[in-house]
Amino acid sequence: MQFAQEINRDVLCITTLPEMFNRSVFKFGDRRCQWFQTDYSRPEETASLSYSDVYMKVKDISAGLMSLGVKPQDRVSIMAHTCPQWLWSDFGILSTGAITVTIYPSFSVNEMKYIVNDSGSRFIFVRDEEGVQKVEQGFKDMPTLEKAIVMNDNVKLPDSDQFIYLSELMEMGKKYAANHPYAYEKSCDQIKPWDMATIVYTSGTTGNPKGAVHTHHNVMNAMVIDALRFVQSGFNIDEKDVILSFLPLSHTYERQCGQMQTIWTGGTIAYAEQPATVMRDIQIFNPTWFLSVPRIFERIYVAMRDAASKTPESKAGFEKALEIGLKVVDYQTDEEGFVDMSFEHNMSDGLPEDLLKQYEWADTNVFSKVRALLGKNYKFSISASAGLPARLCKIFMAMGVRIFEGYGLTETMNAINFSVARAILPGSMGPEHFFHEVKLAEDGEIIVRGGNVFQGYFNNPEATAEAFDDEGFFHTGDIGTIVHNSKLGLDYYKIIDRKKSIMVLDTGKNVPRSKVEGRFSVAHYIEEVCAVADERKFVTAIIVPKFDHIINTLAEKGIHFDESQMVQMEGITVKVGDDFVNHPEVKKLIDMDVAEANKGLESYETIKKYHISNRAFSPELDEVTPTMKVKTRNVLKNFADEIEALYK
Repeated sequence: MQFAQEINRDVLCITTLPEMFNRSVFKFGDRRCQWFQTDYSRPEETASLSYSDVYMKVKDISAGLMSLGVKPQDRVSIMAHTCPQWLWSDFGILSTGAITVTIYPSFSVNEMKYIVNDSGSRFIFVRDEEGVQKVEQGFKDMPTLEKAIVMNDNVKLPDSDQFIYLSELMEMGKKYAANHPYAYEKSCDQIKPWDMATIVYTSGTTGNPKGAVHTHHNVMNAMVIDALRFVQSGFNIDEKDVILSFLPLSHTYERQCGQMQTIWTGGTIAYAEQPATVMRDIQIFNPTWFLSVPRIFERIYVAMRDAASKTPESKAGFEKALEIGLKVVDYQTDEEGFVDMSFEHNMSDGLPEDLLKQYEWADTNVFSKVRALLGKNYKFSISASAGLPARLCKIFMAMGVRIFEGYGLTETMNAINFSVARAILPGSMGPEHFFHEVKLAEDGEIIVRGGNVFQGYFNNPEATAEAFDDEGFFHTGDIGTIVHNSKLGLDYYKIIDRKKSIMVLDTGKNVPRSKVEGRFSVAHYIEEVCAVADERKFVTAIIVPKFDHIINTLAEKGIHFDESQMVQMEGITVKVGDDFVNHPEVKKLIDMDVAEANKGLESYETIKKYHISNRAFSPELDEVTPTMKVKTRNVLKNFADEIEALYK
């Protein structure tokens, strides 16, 4: 509990992010801070940087920005995929007293221009050729932007002094520091807790992004809250831990809960190449923990299931083991629906002899082998951004995999609710965090106020006024319900759906979109579902199949499809031809998944008809957010004709 004692000191002593970073450098100097692949074509080749190494890079970037005239509370943007340089740039910006503005690298040129102009950013960090091209294309329409700083020296720059390499900026910083001794230290010392630290633009599922303003106090408050919840839940993280980082740092989830929390505790940040390579990169870095989102956890489960089901015999063995495991989860579930997943408790504890023998067989022959896919040092994961479906949560429990859930928004710097390990309620986000108030409004909306809640939307007083009520509570837009845990005396929150996502049939019946779509989280053959019901007689859906899985499954039966009609991205099929979507065997597989999903729904909630899409929902068509949430409104617009055909 040493870290818990240090947290109390940090609450009183550390008030800004540069202060936190500098403290960690002083305390953990020679320990490994960042660990990364040096050549993605040979992913097993890695290198690392110590805390002292990272400090020197941050210091050079900070001084380089000062040499360009960056002043306290100036805005500097970062638009890059998750990489070590993102963190250097972030703390380099923050240590000048400036404000880090985050832009998803998947955003379009127009979205980038909007954020740069709305924030008034003077500089922007980008990583790759795509980022350079976007900035070059939009430069003339961004009057406040002075330069783009490119993280990768191998990217060819336009013939313009408006683009420089990060390495050049760092050399400028070395020269500036030589002529301005202690400039870094003086700059860090002048930063106040209530200074703006970051503007995080929400990707949103409707309208232009809104910039949520967080102060240093907001972020440090959220970090203390998370650390205390970690200690309370019994999975303290420290300098021996390794986190695998792969979610976008443009979002507060990976940036604060993952990287900043790791920096504070002296751990190692290992960088996956990209989300699609997570299972491979886990075997390289053997992390102790990582953050993810339900969509990726679904893929991890599918990878584990497929690895254990290579033959008809092994597939039958996996299904038998999972059936036993789910029986064990039911046995371990108390009368209020809670399961002890603490590190002091094993799923085999207290089982009757017969069930114990079955579970020991399942664990030895199946679960231990699929758990190995998460690496030899794996301890736990955290799921957030959307609700982890209860059935998927139970499946991971059955296999002995600990996944804890958290709930928060960009506007709350993540920390609203978090699981308590000794009492997990599948389908719930856990009880409220420390140091703030959470409650349900009269209409069931979750509202919150506290030190981690944002200051408002940048340049948008109207949206800010709409977000808060007269008592200072921020309205999350999520409809929730409460389940009380009498043993702990805590209220657990369940998310029913976004307030704007409750579908209403023409009969007046309410259908939660997430309830319908969530039933497909462990589907065998369906990748994505977008449910349709508003002002309609019944529920229908646009369905994106698991193209590759179906192609491989039917190939075993001698059924093949026209490869010339297929499109792949990063080795994954994202588009197929009409011969695929119209094939009766494909429809038969989709029918099986739909029928299984409908079993858990009320009759009026069940999917009566569906359209099989020949392509995946696309970020390029603005159908998916960078955090992998479906933009329902855009999907409904893009598939309007197909939807109308379902109701004829």
